[in-house]
Amino acid sequence: MAIARIEAVLLATGVLLMAANTIANVVGRYLLGESIFFSEELNQALIILITFAGISYAARHGRHIRMSAFFDAAPFRMRKLLMVVIAAVTALMMFLLCWYSIQYLLAQISRGRLLPALQIPQWWIIVWVPLGFFLTGLQYGLTAIKNVIDPEVWLSTSVLEGYDDRHEEEV
Repeated sequence: MAIARIEAVLLATGVLLMAANTIANVVGRYLLGESIFFSEELNQALIILITFAGISYAARHGRHIRMSAFFDAAPFRMRKLLMVVIAAVTALMMFLLCWYSIQYLLAQISRGRLLPALQIPQWWIIVWVPLGFFLTGLQYGLTAIKNVIDPEVWLSTSVLEGYDDRHEEEV
């Protein structure tokens, strides 16, 4: 799926750029006596990108945090029902957070503020927040649907419940 590739590229590029920026800033500061003036702002933007692209990626691959003691002890039918409810409620919460983050983004756009060092609109680094929440909500919604349709219990659209990776399907 194209969205999965975009997420993976964004995550990998973001992490590599953050590492390169941080290393360059440290080298510049200690060897040349000069910091990169925009380094902190760039890392802030990359952290936001990585975080909100990462939550969708984690949901897609069933890598989100789970507290599953009661879930694991439940009989199959209860686990199936719980997974549908958990995925559906989580999807709704992600869409609600997407809505609120869009409102916040629109407020930032209307203010017209620029980042001091980079001199780009502040909202450019926030745009990943609603997108990340939307894609995560979509992943959880699809997981709920898959659990309604398929006889197995799925943690995501490609990962069966369990504690090993033998059940992961290629999407």
